[in-house]
Amino acid sequence: MGFLTGKTAIITGGGKATLADGSCGSIGYGIATAYAKEGANLVITGRNLKKLTEAKDDLEAAYGIKVLAVAADVSAGADNENVVQNVVDQAVDAFGGIQVLINNAQASASGVTLADHTTEQFDLALYSGLYAAFYYMKACYPYLAKSQGSVINFASGAGLFGNFGQCAYAAAKEGIRGLSRVAATEWGKDNINVNVICPLAWTAQLENFKNAYPDAFEKNVHMPPMGHYGNVETEIGRVCVQLAMPDFKFLTGETLTLEGGLGLRP
Repeated sequence: MGFLTGKTAIITGGGKATLADGSCGSIGYGIATAYAKEGANLVITGRNLKKLTEAKDDLEAAYGIKVLAVAADVSAGADNENVVQNVVDQAVDAFGGIQVLINNAQASASGVTLADHTTEQFDLALYSGLYAAFYYMKACYPYLAKSQGSVINFASGAGLFGNFGQCAYAAAKEGIRGLSRVAATEWGKDNINVNVICPLAWTAQLENFKNAYPDAFEKNVHMPPMGHYGNVETEIGRVCVQLAMPDFKFLTGETLTLEGGLGLRP
């Protein structure tokens, strides 16, 4: 019996990605692994069904839990409310309810300066991140209120510190932070925990960013004082487990922020 046995978690951006050295390179998959070890039922979403299927097969084989993989792309011009509602409906049909929502998915054109950013690139970041969080939170609210569940949203130091070449990404992430604070205020009466994580983990996306935009990487990404980047499972994933545990409660109307893998602060 794990800490999350019997709970159902939706994790957006939950597909499997691999670093150059073959290790796990996806925050979403790292979280899914940490949750699987604690016995949770998982609903993983993303744009790439192949990566989702690989994650599903590996997690079910390794940990004996059930995983529902649903391809879903929140993007400009799509019927996004129906896209998200389909995921939520399938989750409820499969597992009977929802106890945890983790908004991790995010795409962006990092490394492109504000003056050179196109509307399409700006939309990519806002729809995949901010709008996706908005739609998933709305659709999951009735089930989270019933279960007195948890929302864990992912923001970024890019917005906190104004990172070079990340205008759309920073805008989306700051929007998510603001959205989370409002939800924490409004949903406190329902005993729904709403928290924000701003991680600095070594991922395939960050590895690709370094290779594609070495100058922007040098300006933006700094080694944390602890001397290593956050591990997607044992550090980021385990924090997400803690935030969803039944005995974890925070002040109503507040959010809890994890910045750069260094610690927690309100």
